[in-house]
Amino acid sequence: MQQNAVILTAGLLNDIHAKTAHGLIRDSERFKITGVIDDKFAGQDAGEVIDGRNRGIRIYASIKAYRQESEQPADFCIIGVATKGGVIPEAFRPIIKEALQTRMGIICGLHHYVGNDPEFAALAKKHVVDIIDIRKPRPASELAFWTGEIKEVLTPKISILGTDCALGKRTTAMFLGNMMRDHGHNAHMIYTGQTGWMMGNKYGFIFDSTPNDFVSGELEDAILRCYRNENPDIIFLEGQSGLRNPSGPCGSEFIISADADAVILILNPERTKFKDMEDYPANIPSAKEEMELIRILGAPTIGLALNTAGISAAQARKWQAKYEDELGIPVALPLEEGVEKLYGVLKGEIDKYR
Repeated sequence: MQQNAVILTAGLLNDIHAKTAHGLIRDSERFKITGVIDDKFAGQDAGEVIDGRNRGIRIYASIKAYRQESEQPADFCIIGVATKGGVIPEAFRPIIKEALQTRMGIICGLHHYVGNDPEFAALAKKHVVDIIDIRKPRPASELAFWTGEIKEVLTPKISILGTDCALGKRTTAMFLGNMMRDHGHNAHMIYTGQTGWMMGNKYGFIFDSTPNDFVSGELEDAILRCYRNENPDIIFLEGQSGLRNPSGPCGSEFIISADADAVILILNPERTKFKDMEDYPANIPSAKEEMELIRILGAPTIGLALNTAGISAAQARKWQAKYEDELGIPVALPLEEGVEKLYGVLKGEIDKYR
């Protein structure tokens, strides 16, 4: 049963760091999103703010305003941003306190745990509500080690990788799963970040709160459980960071340990520097260069998806045509056109196993 939840963004709803909020506004099966707390955009629809599509989720200036103006009591307040270093923003503290005082539990996906804060913990105890810190590591006794049983999975596994952070890997994986289900296929996504869990995906783990020794095993275990329980036609793997991102290179696990059959690569054609590293002397590789590295690691890139932040619709379509002409693979514009362009290559992967 879904529980009601508001999302806290406090002036950051249209910022790249509010990707948790963006994911939950677009789709959530675990929670019913009944509002967003953001004084900068109060009175507007949250979907209109993030991508111009009305989703019937109103934005409120404060917790007090939500309680006065909404007819739906909220069970939880979700921290809707992913800050650099996972720090709780100071501006969020009084709002978190107010939420706890009004008997809302707190759900947080940051590295700094709300439950470890003495003030927040005392308020949660006083008002008998839960604080759920999604990124708290599980004990090693509960973690899986890689076994090689991944070779038993006889269904296509498609890794959704990116050339950098915050490009829309999870969102694109969600769109792809929905699109394949619309075509009658049994599709599932393996989540690897906190937002994927919040959205209600059944199988996965939190990649960056898992000790490195167990990352490959946890990934394999999530895929195996999905395969054995659901008998899927296709599995999408939510990637993290980028293969060559200096602050957190990631992606080879999805190709090698998860034995990915193919990759959908996401990039922003006009982003040349890695996120939050604009002064660092390293450039984001071209699509062709990244596809070659992915091929060397063991998987073909069968399609691209373009992140178009900061790019006009007309220019995005020019980039789309350019990549299709140069690379010979379909290129989707997920937010502008959806991901239907990728159906043919994904159906082809299913047919190979059949």
